[in-house]
Amino acid sequence: MRTAFITGGTSGIGEAAVRAFVASGWRVVTTGRRAERLSALRESLGDSLHTLNVDVRDRAAMDAAIAGLPEDFAGIDLLINNAGLALGTAPAQNSSLDDWQTMIDTNVSALVAVTRTLLPRLITAKGAIINLSSVAATYPYSGGNVYAGTKAFVRQFSLGLRADLHGTGVRVTSIEPGMVETEFTVVRTGGDQAASDKLYGGVDPMTGEDVAATLLWVAELPAHLNINTLELMPVNQSFAGFAVARN
Repeated sequence: MRTAFITGGTSGIGEAAVRAFVASGWRVVTTGRRAERLSALRESLGDSLHTLNVDVRDRAAMDAAIAGLPEDFAGIDLLINNAGLALGTAPAQNSSLDDWQTMIDTNVSALVAVTRTLLPRLITAKGAIINLSSVAATYPYSGGNVYAGTKAFVRQFSLGLRADLHGTGVRVTSIEPGMVETEFTVVRTGGDQAASDKLYGGVDPMTGEDVAATLLWVAELPAHLNINTLELMPVNQSFAGFAVARN
Protein backbone atom coordinates (compact mmCIF):
# COMPACT_ATOMS: atom_id res chain seq x y z
CA MET A 1 0.00 0.00 0.00
CA ARG A 2 1.37 3.41 -1.00
CA THR A 3 1.53 6.37 1.37
CA ALA A 4 0.78 10.00 0.53
CA PHE A 5 1.82 12.97 2.68
CA ILE A 6 -0.67 15.82 2.14
CA THR A 7 -0.19 19.19 3.83
CA GLY A 8 -3.19 21.32 4.76
CA GLY A 9 -5.75 18.53 4.93
CA THR A 10 -8.44 20.19 7.05
CA SER A 11 -10.38 22.01 4.32
CA GLY A 12 -10.84 22.61 0.61
CA ILE A 13 -8.56 20.86 -1.87
CA GLY A 14 -6.50 19.29 0.91
CA GLU A 15 -9.43 17.62 2.65
CA ALA A 16 -10.88 16.47 -0.66
CA ALA A 17 -7.50 14.99 -1.59
CA VAL A 18 -7.19 13.15 1.73
CA ARG A 19 -10.61 11.59 1.17
CA ALA A 20 -9.94 10.73 -2.48
CA PHE A 21 -6.61 9.05 -1.79
CA VAL A 22 -7.91 6.99 1.14
CA ALA A 23 -10.89 5.92 -1.01
CA SER A 24 -8.43 4.82 -3.70
CA GLY A 25 -6.55 2.57 -1.28
CA TRP A 26 -3.68 4.81 -0.17
CA ARG A 27 -2.45 5.38 3.33
CA VAL A 28 -2.41 9.13 4.01
CA VAL A 29 -0.54 11.38 6.42
CA THR A 30 -2.02 14.85 6.63
CA THR A 31 -1.19 18.03 8.53
CA GLY A 32 -3.39 20.77 9.88
CA ARG A 33 -3.64 23.45 12.54
CA ARG A 34 -7.27 22.74 13.48
CA ALA A 35 -7.24 19.72 15.78
CA GLU A 36 -11.01 19.26 15.79
CA ARG A 37 -11.10 18.95 12.00
CA LEU A 38 -8.24 16.47 12.02
CA SER A 39 -10.09 14.40 14.63
CA ALA A 40 -13.24 14.41 12.51
CA LEU A 41 -11.26 13.28 9.46
CA ARG A 42 -9.60 10.50 11.43
CA GLU A 43 -12.96 9.32 12.76
CA SER A 44 -14.42 9.38 9.26
CA LEU A 45 -11.56 7.66 7.43
CA GLY A 46 -10.17 5.25 10.01
CA ASP A 47 -6.81 3.54 10.21
CA SER A 48 -5.67 4.51 6.71
CA LEU A 49 -5.19 8.09 7.93
CA HIS A 50 -2.52 9.46 10.27
CA THR A 51 -2.92 13.09 11.32
CA LEU A 52 -0.31 15.62 12.43
CA ASN A 53 -1.68 18.62 14.35
CA VAL A 54 1.11 21.01 13.38
CA ASP A 55 1.58 24.30 11.56
CA VAL A 56 3.66 23.76 8.43
CA ARG A 57 5.43 27.06 9.15
CA ASP A 58 6.92 25.59 12.36
CA ARG A 59 9.95 23.84 10.91
CA ALA A 60 11.12 22.23 14.16
CA ALA A 61 7.65 20.86 14.92
CA MET A 62 7.25 19.56 11.36
CA ASP A 63 10.63 17.86 11.43
CA ALA A 64 9.81 16.22 14.77
CA ALA A 65 6.40 15.08 13.54
CA ILE A 66 7.88 13.54 10.40
CA ALA A 67 10.67 11.85 12.37
CA GLY A 68 8.05 10.36 14.69
CA LEU A 69 5.80 8.86 12.02
CA PRO A 70 4.63 5.32 12.83
CA GLU A 71 6.34 2.58 10.84
CA ASP A 72 3.28 1.95 8.65
CA PHE A 73 3.26 5.60 7.55
CA ALA A 74 6.99 6.33 7.46
CA GLY A 75 7.69 5.28 3.88
CA ILE A 76 6.42 8.24 1.86
CA ASP A 77 5.64 7.56 -1.80
CA LEU A 78 3.97 10.87 -2.62
CA LEU A 79 4.20 14.41 -1.27
CA ILE A 80 1.36 16.82 -2.05
CA ASN A 81 2.31 20.34 -1.01
CA ASN A 82 -1.18 21.75 -0.70
CA ALA A 83 -1.01 24.02 2.36
CA GLY A 84 -1.13 27.65 1.28
CA LEU A 85 -3.19 30.81 1.43
CA ALA A 86 -3.81 34.28 0.08
CA LEU A 87 -4.29 37.27 2.37
CA GLY A 88 -5.70 40.59 1.24
CA THR A 89 -6.91 41.93 -2.08
CA ALA A 90 -5.43 45.44 -1.95
CA PRO A 91 -2.89 46.74 -4.46
CA ALA A 92 0.73 46.49 -3.35
CA GLN A 93 0.98 50.09 -2.17
CA ASN A 94 -1.92 49.54 0.26
CA SER A 95 -1.12 45.99 1.34
CA SER A 96 -0.08 44.68 4.75
CA LEU A 97 3.57 43.68 5.01
CA ASP A 98 2.55 41.18 7.72
CA ASP A 99 0.15 39.54 5.25
CA TRP A 100 2.90 39.39 2.66
CA GLN A 101 5.26 37.71 5.11
CA THR A 102 2.63 35.17 6.16
CA MET A 103 2.07 34.19 2.53
CA ILE A 104 5.81 33.84 1.93
CA ASP A 105 6.27 31.83 5.13
CA THR A 106 3.42 29.46 4.24
CA ASN A 107 3.47 29.21 0.45
CA VAL A 108 7.25 29.27 -0.02
CA SER A 109 9.34 28.69 3.11
CA ALA A 110 7.20 25.92 4.60
CA LEU A 111 6.79 24.20 1.24
CA VAL A 112 10.53 24.02 0.56
CA ALA A 113 11.28 22.89 4.12
CA VAL A 114 8.78 20.01 4.02
CA THR A 115 10.02 19.02 0.56
CA ARG A 116 13.66 18.98 1.64
CA THR A 117 12.86 16.93 4.75
CA LEU A 118 10.97 14.30 2.77
CA LEU A 119 13.24 14.13 -0.29
CA PRO A 120 15.38 11.23 0.97
CA ARG A 121 12.27 9.11 1.56
CA LEU A 122 10.80 10.06 -1.81
CA ILE A 123 14.04 9.19 -3.60
CA THR A 124 14.17 5.81 -1.84
CA ALA A 125 10.58 5.14 -2.92
CA LYS A 126 11.07 6.50 -6.45
CA GLY A 127 8.00 8.48 -5.58
CA ALA A 128 6.38 11.72 -6.66
CA ILE A 129 5.92 15.34 -5.63
CA ILE A 130 2.84 17.35 -6.57
CA ASN A 131 2.95 21.05 -5.73
CA LEU A 132 -0.18 23.20 -5.72
CA SER A 133 0.57 26.38 -7.62
CA SER A 134 -2.10 28.56 -9.27
CA VAL A 135 -3.03 30.22 -12.55
CA ALA A 136 -1.92 33.36 -10.67
CA ALA A 137 1.64 32.15 -11.35
CA THR A 138 1.07 32.95 -15.02
CA TYR A 139 -1.68 35.56 -15.24
CA PRO A 140 -1.22 38.70 -13.09
CA TYR A 141 -4.18 40.58 -11.67
CA SER A 142 -4.62 43.60 -9.44
CA GLY A 143 -4.27 42.62 -5.80
CA GLY A 144 -2.45 39.39 -6.63
CA ASN A 145 1.04 40.83 -5.93
CA VAL A 146 2.80 38.62 -3.37
CA TYR A 147 0.32 35.74 -3.57
CA ALA A 148 0.94 35.46 -7.31
CA GLY A 149 4.67 35.78 -6.70
CA THR A 150 4.65 32.87 -4.26
CA LYS A 151 2.78 30.69 -6.72
CA ALA A 152 5.21 31.59 -9.50
CA PHE A 153 7.95 30.44 -7.13
CA VAL A 154 6.13 27.13 -6.59
CA ARG A 155 5.94 26.56 -10.32
CA GLN A 156 9.62 27.35 -10.91
CA PHE A 157 10.70 25.37 -7.85
CA SER A 158 8.81 22.38 -9.25
CA LEU A 159 10.67 22.66 -12.54
CA GLY A 160 13.96 23.01 -10.66
CA LEU A 161 13.21 19.90 -8.61
CA ARG A 162 12.39 18.03 -11.78
CA ALA A 163 15.82 18.94 -13.17
CA ASP A 164 17.68 18.10 -9.96
CA LEU A 165 15.89 14.78 -9.50
CA HIS A 166 16.64 13.62 -13.04
CA GLY A 167 17.71 9.99 -12.91
CA THR A 168 16.21 9.26 -9.47
CA GLY A 169 12.84 8.10 -10.74
CA VAL A 170 11.03 10.78 -8.73
CA ARG A 171 8.25 12.55 -10.64
CA VAL A 172 7.44 16.23 -10.03
CA THR A 173 4.29 18.10 -11.07
CA SER A 174 3.00 21.64 -10.64
CA ILE A 175 -0.81 21.75 -10.54
CA GLU A 176 -2.14 25.24 -11.32
CA PRO A 177 -5.87 25.69 -10.64
CA GLY A 178 -8.01 28.70 -11.39
CA MET A 179 -11.26 29.40 -9.52
CA VAL A 180 -12.01 26.72 -6.94
CA GLU A 181 -14.82 27.37 -4.45
CA THR A 182 -13.37 26.54 -1.03
CA GLU A 183 -12.62 28.64 2.07
CA PHE A 184 -9.89 30.39 0.04
CA THR A 185 -11.70 33.70 -0.48
CA VAL A 186 -13.21 33.74 3.02
CA VAL A 187 -9.67 33.48 4.43
CA ARG A 188 -8.34 36.03 1.95
CA THR A 189 -10.95 38.61 2.91
CA GLY A 190 -10.70 38.07 6.67
CA GLY A 191 -13.94 36.10 6.98
CA ASP A 192 -16.20 37.88 4.47
CA GLN A 193 -18.55 35.13 3.29
CA ALA A 194 -20.52 37.63 1.19
CA ALA A 195 -17.38 38.48 -0.79
CA SER A 196 -16.81 34.79 -1.44
CA ASP A 197 -20.41 34.25 -2.53
CA LYS A 198 -20.19 37.23 -4.90
CA LEU A 199 -16.93 36.03 -6.47
CA TYR A 200 -18.19 32.53 -7.22
CA GLY A 201 -21.84 33.34 -7.87
CA GLY A 202 -23.00 32.28 -11.33
CA VAL A 203 -19.53 31.04 -12.30
CA ASP A 204 -19.94 27.28 -11.73
CA PRO A 205 -16.41 27.16 -10.33
CA MET A 206 -14.31 24.08 -9.78
CA THR A 207 -14.60 22.25 -6.47
CA GLY A 208 -12.01 20.79 -4.16
CA GLU A 209 -13.16 17.38 -5.35
CA ASP A 210 -12.44 18.33 -8.97
CA VAL A 211 -8.85 19.19 -8.14
CA ALA A 212 -8.46 16.18 -5.85
CA ALA A 213 -9.51 13.88 -8.70
CA THR A 214 -6.81 15.48 -10.85
CA LEU A 215 -4.20 14.97 -8.13
CA LEU A 216 -5.17 11.32 -7.85
CA TRP A 217 -5.00 10.88 -11.62
CA VAL A 218 -1.49 12.36 -11.75
CA ALA A 219 -0.32 10.29 -8.78
CA GLU A 220 -1.59 7.02 -10.24
CA LEU A 221 -0.15 7.44 -13.74
CA PRO A 222 2.43 4.83 -14.76
CA ALA A 223 5.82 5.47 -13.19
CA HIS A 224 7.45 6.33 -16.54
CA LEU A 225 5.10 9.29 -17.18
CA ASN A 226 5.63 12.77 -15.73
CA ILE A 227 3.17 15.66 -15.95
CA ASN A 228 5.39 18.74 -15.65
CA THR A 229 2.70 21.40 -15.28
CA LEU A 230 -1.07 21.20 -15.49
CA GLU A 231 -3.35 24.25 -15.58
CA LEU A 232 -7.03 23.91 -14.68
CA MET A 233 -9.89 26.40 -14.99
CA PRO A 234 -13.67 26.21 -14.91
CA VAL A 235 -15.15 26.73 -18.36
CA ASN A 236 -16.59 30.09 -17.26
CA GLN A 237 -13.16 31.49 -16.37
CA SER A 238 -10.59 32.53 -18.95
CA PHE A 239 -7.59 34.84 -19.27
CA ALA A 240 -7.66 38.39 -17.94
CA GLY A 241 -7.54 41.24 -20.45
CA PHE A 242 -4.92 43.98 -20.53
CA ALA A 243 -5.60 47.01 -18.32
CA VAL A 244 -5.29 50.47 -19.88
CA ALA A 245 -5.19 53.71 -17.86
CA ARG A 246 -6.20 56.84 -19.77
CA ASN A 247 -4.98 60.36 -19.01
